[in-house]
Amino acid sequence: MFPIRDHNPSGTTPFVTYALLLVNVGIFVSYYALFSDVRALYVFYYDWALIPARISDGSGWVGFVSSLFLHGGIMHLLGNMLFLYVFGDNMEDEMGHAGFAAFYLACGLGAGLAQYVTAPFSQVPTVGASGAIAGVMGGYLLMFPKARIDIFIFFIVFFKILPIPAWILLAVWFALQLNGGFGSVADEGGVAYWAHVGGFIIGAALTLPVWLRRGGPAYWSRTRGHPPHPEARYQLTASRIPKVRPRR
Repeated sequence: MFPIRDHNPSGTTPFVTYALLLVNVGIFVSYYALFSDVRALYVFYYDWALIPARISDGSGWVGFVSSLFLHGGIMHLLGNMLFLYVFGDNMEDEMGHAGFAAFYLACGLGAGLAQYVTAPFSQVPTVGASGAIAGVMGGYLLMFPKARIDIFIFFIVFFKILPIPAWILLAVWFALQLNGGFGSVADEGGVAYWAHVGGFIIGAALTLPVWLRRGGPAYWSRTRGHPPHPEARYQLTASRIPKVRPRR
């Protein structure tokens, strides 16, 4: 299951979120040809990914920032961009354009640091925007715990769109990252679970001042955890494609 949209419309145009989407896609397209040459791809990652062992040797510091805009494949990119699209606009609405840009970068840096601390001698390249986006999700959980999220559930031939409160989706996601982090081997390739965990926690912590300015617990009491504005409503409409009956 994965989120496809929320019922929490933003009040302003999320220029930074849109820019991040375009930059991530543009950078991925610029080096996509390297996926046909594994050696060239890893040379590229050596220069621009976050490699903890290089940091421990005193080099590769640029990877803390550059790795946030690299991805390990099309599905990796699409998954991250989907989560950024669903949750990013509302956090940008709350923090302002410049504030959200700084918040996103801080979450990404914190996520990279968390990954480094848990495996300081790993030679596995870490790439992806998911640590920064995890921070966006952590902030969203604090601000809008009961905002409705439409999730797409697919199981073989069965699929359904189901609205659930944001806190359920985000809490389950965070629990899966914790479980994966404790169950993974530090120097193995795969999912950077601790980057996700670190980014999520840092995002919630950095959003705390915004939440307190809104009133803290009193803000939740006023909104009951829902967005402080009317929710967007979606409904399925009948298809306009004419039905063709089989001939007998």
